[in-house]
Amino acid sequence: MKRLIIGTRGSDLALWQANFIKDRLAEIGAEAELKIIKTQGDKILNLRLDKLEGKGFFTKELEEELLGGTIDIAVHSHKDLPTTHPAGLTIAAVTEREDPSELLLILKDCVDIKQKLSLKTGAMVGTSSNRRKAQMLSLRSDLNIEDLRGNVPTRIQKLRDEDYDAILLAKAGVNRLNIDLSEFHVEVVDTTELVPAPAQGALAIQIRENDLELAELLKQLNHQETIDAIGVERKVLNLFEGGCHMPLGCYCKKEDGMYEIWTSKAETDEHFPDRFFCREESLDGVAEKIVAKFSPDRKLPSKVFISREIGEHSYFRKALEKHKIDIEGRSLIRTFPIVTVLDPFYLKHVNWIFFTSRNSVEYFFALKPFLSKHAKFAVAGRGSEDSLRKAGHLADFVGEGGDIEEVAEDFAKLVAGQTVLFPRAQDSLQTIQKALTPDTKVVDLPIYETVIEEDVDQTYAEVLIFTSPSNVDAYFVENLLEPGQRVIAIGNSTGKKFDEMGVTYTQPYSPDEIGLAEAVFGIDIKS
Repeated sequence: MKRLIIGTRGSDLALWQANFIKDRLAEIGAEAELKIIKTQGDKILNLRLDKLEGKGFFTKELEEELLGGTIDIAVHSHKDLPTTHPAGLTIAAVTEREDPSELLLILKDCVDIKQKLSLKTGAMVGTSSNRRKAQMLSLRSDLNIEDLRGNVPTRIQKLRDEDYDAILLAKAGVNRLNIDLSEFHVEVVDTTELVPAPAQGALAIQIRENDLELAELLKQLNHQETIDAIGVERKVLNLFEGGCHMPLGCYCKKEDGMYEIWTSKAETDEHFPDRFFCREESLDGVAEKIVAKFSPDRKLPSKVFISREIGEHSYFRKALEKHKIDIEGRSLIRTFPIVTVLDPFYLKHVNWIFFTSRNSVEYFFALKPFLSKHAKFAVAGRGSEDSLRKAGHLADFVGEGGDIEEVAEDFAKLVAGQTVLFPRAQDSLQTIQKALTPDTKVVDLPIYETVIEEDVDQTYAEVLIFTSPSNVDAYFVENLLEPGQRVIAIGNSTGKKFDEMGVTYTQPYSPDEIGLAEAVFGIDIKS
């Protein structure tokens, strides 16, 4: 085969991507050289991306040279590609996806770890993405989001020059360029918290459709799992008839043989986004199912009951009130401390402190513990993480998803052979403790007890959310489910209560306010 010519943009990241493909080609016996091509997106730096005319402002010129025969391959960041290809071109290969999470880089004097995302109140955050803006404002409405253009090193230099308090970047790009970020406070914003752009982190290798010999060669670079995942993401984007500037996030991954898909969509960058999560055995028809959930004609519940109080400015309240859904929030249990003074013995030689709930965080720090600076913190999920932040500490381990047994398995691997303190409820199931390896030392600290309320009033909300097994017990002493009422259960132990009762329920992916909003949005109410 002749020496191939790879067309690429001239930024550091684009050149890394092109050289990566060049090296992969060399591994399969094909020689290549690079040709740098300037695109509209590289030339026009004074306008927001959504103000540029047409689509494909980072890809059009490469595609024209490909069609003209002056290059053989165009390497693209897949998320930059429009969902429809020019006639005569095709994507011949997609390489394995890099981590699609977002990175939040914060100037160290603008950090406030007590707040979500560690940003001080009113911080100015730079991003050129409407998707990022809409989702960031849904998490922190006090932030000022300002436009940020330029390649990755240019954006980082603008932060260094203090034009911004923080900036958002795709983690994939920073990883690929191996940039030293030690001068900043770095927060990884997980894909379940800020949903990535369709195909974020994946590279597309584009060729002429009639170049059959090259197409056959490039099959060796294909990563099928990535192709399947981004296929559904880009189909969702296509069905919404959106381009790169639509405030749409869609992310699919395969976990334990099932496809997990998150979608976030806002009307504009200023609007609060709706979110939906689904878990599917097959991707057939999934994109259409997702898009149907965002139809303005869908009937959503008019009222939701949840067994805890909900703050006036909480994410969950804002997500539901956007659709005029009333919230009936009341706890059906009371908690009381059972330890008032903490014996220093409990903190001696402790490597980790694990919190399974908000209550365990609050009751533990109410004891004003004297902590070793070497002690690390672990939490079961994002709700406990937020409480830990308010206490002035960052979590070194955060459980992912609502399956406490999977969280336990991950944590057990991390802490094998170390000493872990568990401040907990007196009636805790101790799932994490039971999963630890025999050489891991457990320091047990029951610090509060739970008492269920008597004479709990019935609710006639269409959706009932139960936040703990104790709340289930309290409600069903005297009440039954009404016909048509739907149940959402937070956590495995709460779900097991409903399994015992023979009640069908939904379980959110993550047991926090985002996960709850996704679960409510996913429920269809019959007319």
